[in-house]
Amino acid sequence: MFITLYTPFTFLPIIVSMNKVYLLLVLLGGVAPTLFSQKEMDQYGPYGSKVYTILQEALEKGKGVYKLDLSYKPILPKEYDKLHQLKDLQVLKLSTNSISDYPPKLNELINLTFLASFNNKLKTFPNDLKPFQNLQYLELQHTVIDSIPTSIAYLSRLKTFKFGNTDDTLKLANTFYFLKKLQDVVFENCVLDSFPRPLFQIPSLKFLYLSNTNTHFISKHFERLPQLEVLIVENNRLQNLPFDVYKAQKLRFISLRNNLLSSLPDSISQLSELAFLDLSGNPISADEIEKLKILLPGCQIKF
Repeated sequence: MFITLYTPFTFLPIIVSMNKVYLLLVLLGGVAPTLFSQKEMDQYGPYGSKVYTILQEALEKGKGVYKLDLSYKPILPKEYDKLHQLKDLQVLKLSTNSISDYPPKLNELINLTFLASFNNKLKTFPNDLKPFQNLQYLELQHTVIDSIPTSIAYLSRLKTFKFGNTDDTLKLANTFYFLKKLQDVVFENCVLDSFPRPLFQIPSLKFLYLSNTNTHFISKHFERLPQLEVLIVENNRLQNLPFDVYKAQKLRFISLRNNLLSSLPDSISQLSELAFLDLSGNPISADEIEKLKILLPGCQIKF
């Protein structure tokens, strides 16, 4: 499904798929993606299937329970221990449940396509990721996780990965590039222990969001991102945008807000699809602003 959005900066319509609307709102309004991800579960599981919000009720039903949203619900340990019995479960969302571990035998829920946890002090990723080869959406927010395991490579159908809001320095797995169907990646409000090089080796990637991640530079290898449409690197310490950014020819939206950029490479003019560029919060001179306006006459630029 496609809709037309009219941005506050232009009267020209921007056509985006329905599940990317929140991405534009991030760009145009500065709204964090986590505010929208909580509705994304509607896209997963059988259309029109009931969303169970009480674990006891779901356990009593047993078969035919496809969606379970336990947001802001206290969970009794004896019920939590039985969650693995919901063999048909495809969507599981946990939020503010005062838990620090996954339910026992989580790896028996092999039909999961959507798994998300918010505001639970989870310490690690699930111990065994291999059974979750149907998983397409994974989001973990406000955990105490400090590393992403190499076993994430088993999630061969994963399309969306979101992680953030942790006080610990995060070690990124070097096996991300094995995720050949990964399209959307979000890291926010977490300190990456090094430059996320594996993210620039995923040819299927369409949307990359790095906000407040202690990112000082980004890779020059944009030729490895032929499908990239949205690049957001904001609230960081970025001083340069690589000359080779033009090699990501499908780029339509770039947000580099609140960095340390004083200029951009002239090669950005070769991004013929670029419709929006946000440079607000950077020390860019008036001369550089005028140059960019000349280089990108058809692009809406925000300074």
